[in-house]
Amino acid sequence: MKKRTPVSSIMTKNVVTLNTNDTLEVAEKLFKENNIRHIPVVSGSHIIGMLSYTDLLRISFADAVFDDEQEVDTTVYNMFSIEQVMAKNLVSVHSDTTIKEVAEILSKKEFHALPVVDDGDLMGIVTTTDLINYLLEQY
Repeated sequence: MKKRTPVSSIMTKNVVTLNTNDTLEVAEKLFKENNIRHIPVVSGSHIIGMLSYTDLLRISFADAVFDDEQEVDTTVYNMFSIEQVMAKNLVSVHSDTTIKEVAEILSKKEFHALPVVDDGDLMGIVTTTDLINYLLEQY
């Protein structure tokens, strides 16, 4: 296992993004179509927040009436904007940050994805799944 491997070697580079004009319904569609759990919210190429699928579940299931409800009632999405639901105080890493450093950050925090930002621009995203897949490749 290489000790100085940069996160850029395992991050997702073609990132699905949202902007603050998008709706939470659009976000849910992107989560499901792309089988992802985190979407950076951008203004141009600058990241301003991160929306997780868990954020959507938190607001939508609070509205669920029946325990056996499988489909999310998207009516509740109209009550919130992406800016109200997204995480704003982000921890980000540079593309030269080592995979080990990323693993240390994620192991100590309560989130599962980090935006990779160089000079203020979103370059990619790295998730705990990316880290696990990297470790599996080492064996």
